[in-house]
Amino acid sequence: MAKLVPAHPLFGDGERAERAVWEALRDQLPDDAVLFHGLRLQERQHEYEADLVVLLPGTGWAAIEVKGGDVRRQDGVWEQRQKGIWHRIDPVGQAQNCRHVLQRSLARYAAQAEHSRAVHLVALPDRDAGDGFDAPELPRALLIDRQDLKHVVQRLRRALELHGGGSAPLSESGAVEMTHLLTGPNLAAADIFAFQAEHEERVRQMTEDQTRILGLFVNQHRVAIVGGAGSGKTWLALEQTRRLARDGQSVALVCYSRGLARFLQGVTAEWKPRERPSYVGLFHELPVRWGAPQGREDDSAWFEEELPALLGDLAVDRPEPDRFDSIVVDEGQDFSASWWPPTLLALKDRDAGGLYVFLDEGQRVFDRPGTAPIELAPFPLDSNIRNTKRIAQVFGSLGVQQSKYEGLEGPPVRFIACSSDRAVDAADTEVERLTQVQGWPPGSVALLTTRHRHPVQIEMVEGVGVDAYWEDFFAGEDVFYGHVLGFKGLERPVVVLAVNGFREVSRAREMLYVGLSRARTQLVVCGDPDLIAQVGGEGVRRRLTS
Repeated sequence: MAKLVPAHPLFGDGERAERAVWEALRDQLPDDAVLFHGLRLQERQHEYEADLVVLLPGTGWAAIEVKGGDVRRQDGVWEQRQKGIWHRIDPVGQAQNCRHVLQRSLARYAAQAEHSRAVHLVALPDRDAGDGFDAPELPRALLIDRQDLKHVVQRLRRALELHGGGSAPLSESGAVEMTHLLTGPNLAAADIFAFQAEHEERVRQMTEDQTRILGLFVNQHRVAIVGGAGSGKTWLALEQTRRLARDGQSVALVCYSRGLARFLQGVTAEWKPRERPSYVGLFHELPVRWGAPQGREDDSAWFEEELPALLGDLAVDRPEPDRFDSIVVDEGQDFSASWWPPTLLALKDRDAGGLYVFLDEGQRVFDRPGTAPIELAPFPLDSNIRNTKRIAQVFGSLGVQQSKYEGLEGPPVRFIACSSDRAVDAADTEVERLTQVQGWPPGSVALLTTRHRHPVQIEMVEGVGVDAYWEDFFAGEDVFYGHVLGFKGLERPVVVLAVNGFREVSRAREMLYVGLSRARTQLVVCGDPDLIAQVGGEGVRRRLTS
């Protein structure tokens, strides 16, 4: 049976028609659907009430206005007879208003459902409209009459197919997110969702303001920009790429992390054609594109010695039109020394071509010493604009440079003390609490580990492959299970960090830094407080446990 909200509606004496439509939907809706009755909505000073709202995962959602008794449409005017007198009514306007209020709420608080198909319908369970009915404001497909109640779900799906506004079907995660929004799991959760929307808007504005920094380098062709986690380096790298391409340059935008590469590809694919880079992706895929063999990802000698040498040879023989006017490098601390000389050879002008490197030495979690060949002193980004203040304060001392915390205060960081071998189990419990009790949409949550990968991550990568695994992350419909090493440059509103140990003590501090800094709004940490103090210092433990 579909989820009913409320489970047992109280129909008044004048709501016989609503009961008839509600019962027809209750009996016919699939198990994954949700049926709301008497949904009250408030938008500023205006109050609305949706008689019925139906969520159909895989299709869309609908707001339904029900009018019982004798209803007619005459000379373009809707009327309802009550006690022998005809009164003017506006069922279409009522349904439209409820749909529009809901859509505006989704745009603010429910990103997974925001673009889902939606319609408004009018139900007249006491009238037979026939197939010939049609009105400019209410096509036949948007009307449910007495005969339609026999196959009302089919009518809903047809209405969504013909008239549903929105770019995609309602996903399962979108339906969950929308249900949480409309039921209001508890006041605290509602407050958190309202805060999240406010914080996301603040981050957007600060990111937009920060792009002004790029104007300082308009006459500089080799620049390093350094900043701590959350300082907006990736967005600046993207904007610099866009500006260079828009000026007519052939640009390569490269990074080391596969997940970050997919993110960069997704963002740039949405740009206008003249703003897109000539190449965007993994820097070690560039020589493969130019003819080098694929190699094995677990062969460090191949990646650190043979492949960069091949890139250099291929770049020297490459015709000038195939090389680049500028190269933009994100997460530049991941580049080893062996990659910088062939990177310069990939430029059309090896001496004066553009090289823009964005990096954070605090996130150097791979054992690859190397310095970008840029003589100009690096430009520092000294503000954290991504994380809430409480999250940034937890990991701030782990960075190379101290940042100013520009985010809003945010909810407290939650710490679950447990042994390292119990950290993943504790994290699973926290994910369940966040999604099922507190009401966070699954697509807002990431569970990251610091040593062994989560079993779900292993199962997904081995079952569907790396590419499909990352597509699942960017679809944003379910909890993402990953490792801190693969999540560099990425983020989600909520992160549960399972500190389940560290393979190499020498890299543990940087890995802890990365893991703690991935959440924008809500951070939960599960692990051994003594180990965390040993790796990150007593200050980090104190901030987590206080």
